[in-house]
Amino acid sequence: MKSPFTGTEAEITREWVSMTFRKESFRVLFHAYRCPDTGNSFEDEAFTQLNYNQLVNQYRAKYALPFPNEIVKIRIQYGLSAARLSEILGFGTNVWRLYENGEVPNLSNGKLIQLAADPGEFKKLIARCGTIDEKHRSKIYDRIEILFDEKRQERANRDVENYLLGSEWPNEQTGYTRPDLSKLTEMVVFFTEKMQPWKTKLNKLLFYSDFAMFKQSGFSISGTSYRAIPMGPVPEKYHSLFEYICAKEQITVQSTAFPDGGIGEQFLSYPNRTFNSSIFTAAELDVLHLIADRFEKTTTQEIIDLSHRETAWTANEKDHKLIDYKYAFELNGV
Repeated sequence: MKSPFTGTEAEITREWVSMTFRKESFRVLFHAYRCPDTGNSFEDEAFTQLNYNQLVNQYRAKYALPFPNEIVKIRIQYGLSAARLSEILGFGTNVWRLYENGEVPNLSNGKLIQLAADPGEFKKLIARCGTIDEKHRSKIYDRIEILFDEKRQERANRDVENYLLGSEWPNEQTGYTRPDLSKLTEMVVFFTEKMQPWKTKLNKLLFYSDFAMFKQSGFSISGTSYRAIPMGPVPEKYHSLFEYICAKEQITVQSTAFPDGGIGEQFLSYPNRTFNSSIFTAAELDVLHLIADRFEKTTTQEIIDLSHRETAWTANEKDHKLIDYKYAFELNGV
C-alpha cells in the first residue's frame, strides 16, 4: 500500500485500542498503515471494514442482535422484498436493506427481526399490518404454512448442529458467525478432493481456513469452535463431526494400521460427491484455495509443528480451552 502523503510504501501497524459504539467501549485490534516518512497513519477500505466489524460484532454478540447474513435469510425465506419487510415491521422504507448491508439494528428493532424469523410470530405481525391487501396477505400465509413444515425439520437438524458445533449464537469462539454444518461439511469435501488428508491434518486445514478468514474480515467461514489439544487446534467434537459427515455419505474414511500400533484415518472423496462452491462468498473461496495451496505439500507432522507455534494454541493448550478468534490476528502459518 502506497502512502497517500508521500507515495512511498507504507507499513502495516496493529494496536489494541478501546473503541466506542453506542456509548459502549470494546477492545479492537486496530489495523492501519503508517507512512515511514511522515509517521501519519491511514486506513484503506479493507482495514476500515475490518476495524468496524471487530467493534460492532462484539456489540451484536452482547445483545444477541442478528447479523447481516441472518437478516438476509429471513427475507429470502418469506420471498419478500426488503421494502415489504420494512413495511410489515413498521420500519422506515429502506431500513431493512440498511440492516442487510451492515447497519446495526437498535435493540427494539433487533427483537422484532428475531420475532420475524419465526413463522408463527411473523404470521401475527402480518395480521396486525393494515397496509397489506388480502391477496398478498393470503400469499404470505401460504408461504408461512410451508415454512412450518420446513422449520420442524430445521429444528431437528439444528439440535444436531448445536450438539456437534456448540453455541447456536455467534460469539468470540465462533468467529461471530452462526455455526453452519453445511459450510463445514463443504470445507471437509473441498480439502478431501484437493489432498485426501489424514484426520489430524484436516483438523489443521479447517482451523487455518476459519482463522485466516477471520484475520481478513472479522468473520469466520463456518462458525466452528476450535479447542487446543496436544495435537494442535481441532474443531470441538471433531470425532462426532467427521462420523456424522461420513454417515451422511459426504466423504469416506479409510483406516490404516501402522507398524507402531497406531491407526490413521485418511479422508477420501465419496463417489459422485463434488464440492459445492455456491454456498461460499468469493472471499471465502479465495481463503480456501489459499490454505489448500499453502499446505498441499505439507506433511501432517509439519502442520502439527506449525500449529504448535501459533498463539491460538500456546495460549490455550494447558487447559485445553476453546480458542478465542482474536488469536487469528497473530497467525504465523498464513
